[in-house]
Formats: sequence, structure tokens, C-alpha cells
Amino acid sequence: MARQLKNLKPWKNISDLPNIVPVNIHDDKSGPWEVFSYEVSKDAAEWGRLRSMIGSSDRGRYVPEGSYKGLKDNGHMIMSNTPDEIRDIYPFLRIANGNVLINGLGLGIALDLILKKRNEDNTPAVTKVIVIEVSMDVINLVAPSFTDKRVTIINADALTYKPKDNYDAVWHDIWPDISPDNIKTMKTLHRKYGRKSTWQGSWCRERCEYFARRDKQYY
Repeated sequence: MARQLKNLKPWKNISDLPNIVPVNIHDDKSGPWEVFSYEVSKDAAEWGRLRSMIGSSDRGRYVPEGSYKGLKDNGHMIMSNTPDEIRDIYPFLRIANGNVLINGLGLGIALDLILKKRNEDNTPAVTKVIVIEVSMDVINLVAPSFTDKRVTIINADALTYKPKDNYDAVWHDIWPDISPDNIKTMKTLHRKYGRKSTWQGSWCRERCEYFARRDKQYY
């Protein structure tokens, strides 16, 4: 049985993560963006699993049978609440504490999880979160689901936004696909927050760097 989401203690292992993170956002559209529900059948899941075993780009990644929420931009899937995408943000979830900044709102999965994270004494692990999101349409769709007073969502470009504070953790998640082409902007953002953060990470950076080495691309 899949692990359901509860109040979260500090994660010590990736296996501690829940397999299911409910997304409490109504299906809707705003401009070219859309939040939608979808189902993955048992047959489709099995086909995806087999394909992931032989494919070089999707090795080990597939969507199990179940019900999910997705976010599309002009019909292109940007993210969803699948187990793989939850595991992708594990480095950030494990370290997030205190004052945090997230570049990229998406469906708000990372935001939702760190707001539920608790210290060993059951106090909130995160005290303040700034979220930078370039699309007002995404904010229109997703932001109403977050009423926690610790959260501030700002409509701005992560690459040009000027941070005002220092942060205990910064997470960069502004890319639609896992690609070596993301590395250049990852390096730009890491330089930008190098003196502004105790820790920072970028979505699937290690996987992007693996593809760059495989394809002999250098950034």
C-alpha cells in the first residue's frame, strides 16, 4: 500500500518520502496553462516500466498505476505529482529549514511538503518561504491553495529577481524538461545565490550533468 502524506518528520532516507502527495487544486485553465486530472491504467504503467528498463533517457523513471494531477503549458506537460517527481525534490525536502526560497511554483508540491515538515520537537521546520514564479497564470491557478502566513508568492523572473534576504535553503525548479541545456541557467542561479544561501540545489541537476557527459556537451 502506498504511504499517505501526514505531518512530516525530518527525512533521513529517500524511502521515507510519501508515494502520494495530494494536489488540492481544482482542474482549471488560465491563459495557456492548465491544471488537470489524469489516470494511468495498469497496462500503461507496465508498458512505461518496461520502456524505462531499456530507454537511456528515461531509465528507471515511469508512472505507476493511479490518479494524478498535472500542469500543462500550451499542451506540454510541465510537471505532475508522480512518485518520480516527488523523489526528484528529495535533496531539497531533506535540507529545507528556517528561511527558504523556491524558484518556480509549479503545482506547489515542494512548497506543500516543506510547510508540513516538522522538527523532532514537532515545531515547524520552515519559518518563512518566498516563492518566485514567472507566470501569473500559474499563480492564478495554484496560489489560492496556499493560505499559510509563512508563504509569500512573487510574480517575477528567477533570473532577474533580486533577493533581499539570506536563506537557509534555496531550490531552483524552473525547467520544463530534464536536459543538459538546463545546466547553464543552473550555474547562473547558483552563482547568484552563492552568498545568499547556506544550501541550494537545482531540479535533476545530476541527471542533466549525466546526459551532458554522455552526449559530450560542456557548459
